[in-house]
Amino acid sequence: MVTTSLPPKIFNTAGPIKPEIHYCVDPLTRFNLSEIESLIEYGKYFVLHAPRQTGKTSCMLALRDYLNRQGRYYAVYANIEAGQASRNHVDRVIQGVVANISSRLCRVLGNKQPDEIRLELVKTSPTDSLLSDYLSTLSQTLDRPLILFIDEIDALVGDSLVSVLRQIRSGYDDRPAAFPQSVVLCGVRDVRDYRIVQSNQEIITGGSAFNIKAESLRLGNFSREEIHTLYMQHTQATGQVFDDACFPMVWEATEGQPWLVNALAYEVTSRMVENRDRTVSITTEMMFRAKENIIYRRETHIDILIDKLREPRVRNVIAPILANEDGEVEGLLKDDDIQYVVDLGLIVRDKPLRIANGIYKEVIPRELTAARQDTLIQQAAWYMNPDNSINMEKLLLDFQQFFRQNADAWIERFDYKESGPQLLLQAFLQRVVNGGGYIDREYGLGRQRTDLLIRKPLTDGYGGPIQYIVLELKIKRGEQEAIIAKGLEQTTDYMDKAAPTAEGHFILFNRDKGVAWEDKIWHRKENYGGRTITVWGM
Repeated sequence: MVTTSLPPKIFNTAGPIKPEIHYCVDPLTRFNLSEIESLIEYGKYFVLHAPRQTGKTSCMLALRDYLNRQGRYYAVYANIEAGQASRNHVDRVIQGVVANISSRLCRVLGNKQPDEIRLELVKTSPTDSLLSDYLSTLSQTLDRPLILFIDEIDALVGDSLVSVLRQIRSGYDDRPAAFPQSVVLCGVRDVRDYRIVQSNQEIITGGSAFNIKAESLRLGNFSREEIHTLYMQHTQATGQVFDDACFPMVWEATEGQPWLVNALAYEVTSRMVENRDRTVSITTEMMFRAKENIIYRRETHIDILIDKLREPRVRNVIAPILANEDGEVEGLLKDDDIQYVVDLGLIVRDKPLRIANGIYKEVIPRELTAARQDTLIQQAAWYMNPDNSINMEKLLLDFQQFFRQNADAWIERFDYKESGPQLLLQAFLQRVVNGGGYIDREYGLGRQRTDLLIRKPLTDGYGGPIQYIVLELKIKRGEQEAIIAKGLEQTTDYMDKAAPTAEGHFILFNRDKGVAWEDKIWHRKENYGGRTITVWGM
């Protein structure tokens, strides 16, 4: 007899978790289980939504199995994402949805009865009632109430989505004897936020097409405690330890976004070959390298988010955040646009609005300037001192001239023109720093400035000396010397937080077309709070 053993567990970065091979946070602890059980018991139809790769499917599958083990219901999960390819071909979409529910329920029941019912109804039921007829016939045949989880509901569009929602709604009053007792729709957004354009160009809102929704639940990110518990599973299984300082860094980089949390851990423990030796302790420097590797590779998770930046609704919200507009701008944004970008996971609704986590803060400006970086000709070696530190004064002098010669033409090429000066400098810096250092970014609506921290290791390996450079960027709005005075205070404060040895630069962009370049380009040294800061006009 051939025996097989399970492989060592790993951190999961693709698809639903399998607890036998993945370290994981118990999916049933990620939402209020008693609340969901109550909704199901009282026959409610509701929505569970969250950004992509947050763990929605894992939670749905775990809940399905939990309910089926209880023996009170038949719970079936169906993923209808494949219907996206058929778009407004309603007949194909509806038949695909019914087929998916049928095949999944056959596995739950252990017999072919659901598929036999489907084959009979396909012959007699019209498209606009096939799904509702199927769910009704099933519910009357089964000896327990049916619970239906429909995943990726918002992958459908137009007439197809309207048809699915309305057919589910049509049998609501017949539950549970002749229709599912509870239906859970799962997707990126709340169904009330859908604006569905039908083939006749009529716009239907999700709220009107599915007005039986009782609740809308949002699956959150991991907590700090859950991140620690997840990583400790690896330590307990292998003996490999994470330095305590790793956990604040992981939180700042991810703020608990589940895919990012797992991706960092997988990168640092499995993809970085030297760390497969489990006697090696995981340090913060290794975590920073892991973060850079994920960003450079443009993993699918990140690629999907970057693609969203091109959408007008997303740009309307992200642009003022990148440009560090005054917080009052938030009141001028459409609430629907804000909620859409929140649901995508790109921002959080703090006061003020801000990018959701440290990795997204780095990814967004890098990707918006990727094409510009590729055409910049400067080499990192031009700006290196003999001790391998960056000569920031030489770099910024070169950037001043580059900005004078190219700013107007280059900024016009950016989709996000409002933040063009800051993005252009970041592209220039990224080209120099790539592969030999890291840039941490702080920006947000209402901050009216961008803070950059460059960390440049001066030796290879971990634990060596590091050069810290603080740059504060502002667009000139108001009286120049007052702006500089405030900027010196803020730069000094950031330097004190970064490192005792941090070097400081305050950069003021003057976009007034009535001012000559000779008056915009200048630099000088200032002393503030015992620190020397170089102030740059551009």
